[in-house]
Amino acid sequence: MTTAYDVTETLDVKGASCPMPVIKTKGAIDDLDVDDVLEVLATDAGSMSDLDGWAAGTDGVELLEQVEEGDVYKHYVRKTA
Repeated sequence: MTTAYDVTETLDVKGASCPMPVIKTKGAIDDLDVDDVLEVLATDAGSMSDLDGWAAGTDGVELLEQVEEGDVYKHYVRKTA
């Protein structure tokens, strides 16, 4: 079940494959303020594990949730620092 987040920005990386969703997510997060939430829309199934691993190993970000809706994977990332 998806929790409603106050999404600051949406990043559409549908059609991009590894490593582009992570690279573009990092770039978008860098441009946000602390506590902003980035919604990432991807079609690469690998983005589920790629973004999870990236967030776990990156200071200043928190992966809030990942949701699969059909062939689109939604990732919610909060900038924490």
